[in-house]
Amino acid sequence: MQTLTIGELARRADVPIDTIRYYERARLIAEPVRRPSGYRQYPQDAVKRLRFIRRAKALGFSLEEIAGLLALSGKRNVAAVKRAAEQRLADIDARIAELSRIREGLARLVETCPGHGRAERCPILSALNEDGA
Repeated sequence: MQTLTIGELARRADVPIDTIRYYERARLIAEPVRRPSGYRQYPQDAVKRLRFIRRAKALGFSLEEIAGLLALSGKRNVAAVKRAAEQRLADIDARIAELSRIREGLARLVETCPGHGRAERCPILSALNEDGA
């Protein structure tokens, strides 16, 4: 079986070499066998695994969640994978709702601020200085 150097793996998976080392330490990819010279020898399937990790990160999964997905994918537990994705989607929806609320509040403050005058009359600064109690 042909193996890859860390540089070749990085190029094929389109990730930096440091990322590969980080994923090794995080145990998302197996630590490779080393040649007598000390060079790492990665199996061909490491490219697929790194691409999986990269795509999962792009969808907002944490490294811990990705580790769980990798474990589930090995077991072919599609129902558990779906539940994990549904939970991630619910988390994203909650973040979007929170960001929308924040945006609306900030937009109201920006709209009411004349952009000149005394600082103590600035609605933005006033809102930030409120006790909130």
